[in-house]
Parts: sequence; structure tokens; C-alpha cells
Amino acid sequence: MNLHGKVALVTGSAIRVGKALAISLAEEGCNVVVHYGRSTDQANKTVAVLQSLGVQAWAVSADLADEAAVSTLIADARALAGSIDVLVNSASVFPEESFETATSATWDHTMMVNLKTPFLLSQHFAAMLDAEQGKIINLLDASSMRPRNHHFSYTISKYGLEGLTKTVAHALAARNIQVNGIALGAILPNSNDADPAAFDAMASSNPSGRNGDPKAVADALLYFVKHADYVTGESICIDGGQHLV
Repeated sequence: MNLHGKVALVTGSAIRVGKALAISLAEEGCNVVVHYGRSTDQANKTVAVLQSLGVQAWAVSADLADEAAVSTLIADARALAGSIDVLVNSASVFPEESFETATSATWDHTMMVNLKTPFLLSQHFAAMLDAEQGKIINLLDASSMRPRNHHFSYTISKYGLEGLTKTVAHALAARNIQVNGIALGAILPNSNDADPAAFDAMASSNPSGRNGDPKAVADALLYFVKHADYVTGESICIDGGQHLV
């Protein structure tokens, strides 16, 4: 897909990895709808950065834990931008919990944001797609391939999202909508981590001996949206080989 003049909706793109993905798309001439939850100031700053790259950009807020808000997000973004060609499901929640400490409330919230919302957005995106081709990219987690008893609901939600990626890819293949996933390893420190050194320490257990960065994720995104028109239902691990051990 030639991204020049196309429009992408990137959830959770006011900050962190989502912001890097939005910038990488803008650098290719793609207009971007920046979705955010509560980060209004950061979203407006991201929009300004994107506009400085010569593309159109808009900010739209929606609580991804609220099904009513999710159900109108694609239409709201389309009303701003005129069309949506690329959907990037980047936003997620990451509660610290184990099997023993997980609750029904944390389970429901995590599954809504991390799994049901990407399903609903993908469904609405496919129904409203005006162009002859579309792209859906879901952000997965490489650690879910080697699960441990931590971030319990999150890990299961990412398992489910990988399954959703493959199933929706099959459902939409005949419509020339490619659906793929990017499984992240250690890319940025956990924003809730009280010990900043914990992220750096993760490199020692990685086969590559180092952590990643948002550019590595952006490169994978551009591969899928720009060059992989005959690839669907696949996932790339951006983790330096961590999923192998």
C-alpha cells in the first residue's frame, strides 16, 4: 500500500510506542487520527508533531473500556478524516496480577480493552472501509508465547488477540484487507515500574543481549502496511529472540 494520502487510526498514540508508530506513518505521508484516553495534552502535542511532518492529523478521545465509546470510534475518526485505510490496535492495559490475585473486575477490564475493543474496531473498520484495500495491525506481546504466572489477565488477552488476528485475517482476506500482528518484547520500561533499572536488567536474559526500541516496532509496522500486500494472519516478534528461550 502506498501510504501517501492514506489515513490511519492508531489507538493509544498520544504517547510511548503508539506515538512512535503514528510518527513513522506520518513520515511516509500518511495522515493520522491520534486516539487517546485521558492524555489530552500529549495527544495535542503529538498532533502538532505529525502536522509538522506535512500531513493532516487529528486527535480523538475514547474510553476503550466503554463499549459505547468504542462502537462510535471508527465513525468519529472517519468524520474527522473522511476515510480510514489503516487501523492500528496499539492501546492496551497491563495490570500487575497473578492467577491468585486476579479478580473478575481486572479480568473484565483487561479483556475489554485488550481484546474486545480490537475486535469491535476491526469489525467497524471493515464495515466502513471505502477503499479497495485495508490494513489492520494488532500489537501483541512476545512474552505470551512463554507465559508465566504474572500479568495474568493481560497475558491471556494477548493470547486471544493473536487468535483474533488469524481469524479476522481469514474472514477479510477475500476483501483485500490484510490483518497481521507485531509481538513486542522489551521495548520501553513499564510506565508503572518503580525501579527504572529493572528494564535495563532485562537485557541480560535476552539472546541478543539488549533491549529494543520503538523504531524496531515502527519498522515492522511499515513492512506490514507498505510492503506486505500478500501477507495476512502473520505475526512478527520484535524481541531480540526472547521468545526462543
